[in-house]
Amino acid sequence: MNTLGLDTATSSTAVALARADGWLREARDDVAPGDRPAHTQRLLALVVELLEAAGIGWAQIGQVAVGVGPGGYTGLRIGLASAHGIALAHGAQLVGVGTLRALAEPVAGRSVAGVLDARRGEAFIAVYREGEELLSPRVCRPPEIAGLALAGGPHTLAIGDGALRFRELIELGGIAVAPAGSHLHAVSAGAICRLAAGGHAVAAVPDYQRLADAELALDARAR
Repeated sequence: MNTLGLDTATSSTAVALARADGWLREARDDVAPGDRPAHTQRLLALVVELLEAAGIGWAQIGQVAVGVGPGGYTGLRIGLASAHGIALAHGAQLVGVGTLRALAEPVAGRSVAGVLDARRGEAFIAVYREGEELLSPRVCRPPEIAGLALAGGPHTLAIGDGALRFRELIELGGIAVAPAGSHLHAVSAGAICRLAAGGHAVAAVPDYQRLADAELALDARAR
């Protein structure tokens, strides 16, 4: 089965296509720090590029696997809506994959804390080792990251844009952070394809972990 993998939980737009014969290729759009994500403009264009490279058409996509977060509210909505639309239009199976699990997937042989910048002075974190979830995804304050990461033991490696942003606090807490230029800090859509094929699929519904800004404002007014 040919699987299309998508993730828009972070500011990057990540796409991968895994053909049934084992061919897999990724494409992504990474914006500069502080720039607005280009999910709406780039997502489908990247899919088209991969379909052309694979030599298959939309109707030959058998499964769409989408990152369900946690991550940015708007980005998650765009990714999930796009995945739903592609699956519905072409009769493909639709599944979700946890974005933090996908972030951690490329790390083998040690525990890994996936840390994403959640804005508002917070972070999303989860801890895994060889596919086993040691700490489920949650939102936390930066001073809590290192303590939570210790669910994986003292040799845990922290990765993700949140690990880079809060590196000083994490390292002061005794947890190593991957080098700034490491590919491990980016969510891989290829990992989403592999996890979907490996039995780690979940329902394709967003894992926000907290209320959106608009909902928080409404809640504050109601008090």
